[in-house]
Amino acid sequence: MFTGIIIGAGKISAVRHGADGLSMDVDTAGAVPDPVIGESVALNGVCLTVTAARGALLTFDVSAETLRRTTFKNAAAGREVNIERALRLGDRLGGHLVQGHVDGMGTVAGVTPVGDGYDIEIELPPDGARYSVEKGSIAIDGISLTVARKSGARIAIAIIPHTWANTTLRAARPGTPVNIEYDMMAKYVENFTRPLISGGGINEESLRRAGF
Repeated sequence: MFTGIIIGAGKISAVRHGADGLSMDVDTAGAVPDPVIGESVALNGVCLTVTAARGALLTFDVSAETLRRTTFKNAAAGREVNIERALRLGDRLGGHLVQGHVDGMGTVAGVTPVGDGYDIEIELPPDGARYSVEKGSIAIDGISLTVARKSGARIAIAIIPHTWANTTLRAARPGTPVNIEYDMMAKYVENFTRPLISGGGINEESLRRAGF
């Protein structure tokens, strides 16, 4: 479990492709002190497992399923990644609950300077737009952010100078793909209410049958 509060940016130093995925080395630049083999680390919002550690250089295996759903399908040496270590019980929840299970990819549609910060527009996958609401939470490349505006499948996010300077968003340009993880609460609510909706709608009788 993560919070979407990025602790640093690392850089992919090597990528080794295999038959069913890839393995990559990431220079974490000290963002993961005393790493433990087997621990979970989120890279660009993707929960991955540390399989080897040589100082600040950590190795991660990426499965075919993860490649299919995330921007790591285009992983290459030299690319920066946002880093977050897994949440510990008792830690501050500075962002929102994030699982590191990316739902799919969106595309940066625009980047506009606004004062000292930036306004970034992102086009979401059409089937995921229903999970975003104005002032709701969303994780973009692992960063906990707030939806400022929404129009159809396009959302706008206000980026403060600190986030711009300390995450990979500073390299965002129109057309840049980004990993998207929707608020898990929205997905659970949909899962619970789908049978009611598909069964003829939510009314007093359907709620009674469901135990409410």
